[in-house]
Amino acid sequence: MKKEMYDYGFALLLTLVGLYALTNFYSYMDQYEVAILVGSVAGFSYMGIQWNRFKYFFIASFTLAFLSIFLYQGDLGQSESNFFLKYILSSQSAIMWMTALFPLALLIYWFYLFVKQEFYGSLATFMVWAASIFATAGLLIRWFESYLVDLDVGHIPVSNLYEVFVLFCLIASLIYLFYEEKLQTKKLGPFVLIVINAAVGFLLWYTLAKNADVIQPLVPALQSYWMKIHVPANFIGYGAFAVAAMVSVAYLLTGNGFWNRYLPPKEILDEMTYRLIAIGFIFFTIATILGAVWAAEAWGGYWSWDPKETWALIVWLNYAAWLHLRLIKGLRGNILAWWSIGGLLITTFCFLGVNLFLSGLHSYGEL
Repeated sequence: MKKEMYDYGFALLLTLVGLYALTNFYSYMDQYEVAILVGSVAGFSYMGIQWNRFKYFFIASFTLAFLSIFLYQGDLGQSESNFFLKYILSSQSAIMWMTALFPLALLIYWFYLFVKQEFYGSLATFMVWAASIFATAGLLIRWFESYLVDLDVGHIPVSNLYEVFVLFCLIASLIYLFYEEKLQTKKLGPFVLIVINAAVGFLLWYTLAKNADVIQPLVPALQSYWMKIHVPANFIGYGAFAVAAMVSVAYLLTGNGFWNRYLPPKEILDEMTYRLIAIGFIFFTIATILGAVWAAEAWGGYWSWDPKETWALIVWLNYAAWLHLRLIKGLRGNILAWWSIGGLLITTFCFLGVNLFLSGLHSYGEL
């Protein structure tokens, strides 16, 4: 009964927040954005009901974001004069806290794996939750800051490599935390946090070398409501594929007698890899379809064999083949684990390599 009261309270809170947003910003929204808002309230309510810790994560993230908005008082210059904004609650400060907490969590997870003291495992998990909260708050605050720059500049923060790398770290960490709780094991943390920290490393380099944290106006092609759903759906796919690849690394290591003492059984790792790739494939498929519709609206055609589109198709075919071999042919074992790891390399090239080495219509993420 107590859990049900918390569930209803959380759903009511989200509904009130949604109504507040609808009441105050309806004149700035079209019918699609209203649908996205309603869908978001329903989706986050469902997640909170199904996953208890998500409630606290959501409330903590939005509390930090609203506190930041209050401290700004409508003036972007407050980020230099206000202590809390400058060091904790501006978007850049919050994201920098994220980049500090993820590496610490990785080190503590590895220490925990070998010493097997629950305190260190719990500490590492807490740090991942804290990093995820700062990542979410940082993105929400950056969204608000973009409107403080200028009303015409304001946009959801999923428009360039800086913003989507933060989004990737957030989604991958939440996917991992869900399975850590579901499987009641922290032994995969040392592996999953490797790929998250690789993204953190790129983010830090990109910030320092390119001043990527500076908020820029959207290019015309990105000024669309499709961006609000296409990009997040894409990165749920990317995050799931990345976590699956690191679970596959753990799967391959369990064949070694030394690692068998520290890692979950192969059967659990195999099933987890399958579930992650299936989830990633569903969201990546949705994102690809939405991307085609967006392309038709922006460029006049659903498909133009742009390098990003071509590599997205390669990623889709790769994981479609993986799922076909597992579900239809019953294939199991190391070959699918290696395939999952190889899939991460293909996905990384689609996500980042195309922007580095190829040119095309998808120019939002150029280095």
